[in-house]
Amino acid sequence: MTAKDEIDTSRPHPARVYDYWLNGKTHYEADVAAGDRVVQVWPGVLLGARLNREFMHRATRWLAREAGIRQFLDIGSGIPTEPNLHQVAQAVAPETRVVYVDNDPIVLRHGQKLLRGTPEGRTAYVHADFTEPETILEAPELRETLDLGRPVVLSLIALLHFITDERGAYDIVRKLMDALPSGSYLVVSHATADFDPDLLTRVAEAYQSSVAEGQIRSSSEVSRFFDGLELVDPGVVVAHRWRPDDGESQPDITDAEFPVYGGVARKP
Repeated sequence: MTAKDEIDTSRPHPARVYDYWLNGKTHYEADVAAGDRVVQVWPGVLLGARLNREFMHRATRWLAREAGIRQFLDIGSGIPTEPNLHQVAQAVAPETRVVYVDNDPIVLRHGQKLLRGTPEGRTAYVHADFTEPETILEAPELRETLDLGRPVVLSLIALLHFITDERGAYDIVRKLMDALPSGSYLVVSHATADFDPDLLTRVAEAYQSSVAEGQIRSSSEVSRFFDGLELVDPGVVVAHRWRPDDGESQPDITDAEFPVYGGVARKP
């Protein structure tokens, strides 16, 4: 294991903080402390983490069932939390293939849990950084699992608000989508300050001071990630309002209580 792959438990990491909010078991004291600082500012973050996860589940089911997609590239996959994306997709279509990507060594250590799919399908894990898209696209694990001549879903759940404009967020998404064929899809969820700027400013300050840098974006700025793509109805909306399942009870909350946009779009 290289120095880059060593787990530093003295500093919080976004994947482990998120795991803590989801009531997982793979986090450390530093992650709990950082997560609690955000909870003190925004108690609703615990519900928000769950609703964000549910958006991923709904989008994945829709793409597998309605759009007929059988290949997914999930970047920023985080620590395995069941049901994982491949479990949702393969429940619809067992032959589905999924590649997970993350740069946290602890996700790498637990990556075997992401590889337990159906006999008909395939799953793989790539240890790489989103800001280095070439290393993702050229990874043997990806090339051996996905056919880039057929449609692929690029899933970026709660990832892009960690990537500033200065680090090339829009260019990176464009490079990844350029590598995928017509009929592919982009899925994004992203925090916003559109509904309560003061709250999100305080959340960003609490988070960025201890966990990671980032950039909260407006509706138009989140929509820009979908430039050149065909948005699926209802477009870019607060994530828990994106195609709720029939019979699914809707949380009795305002948009300001879950300030996260979600959207899905098709590459023409």
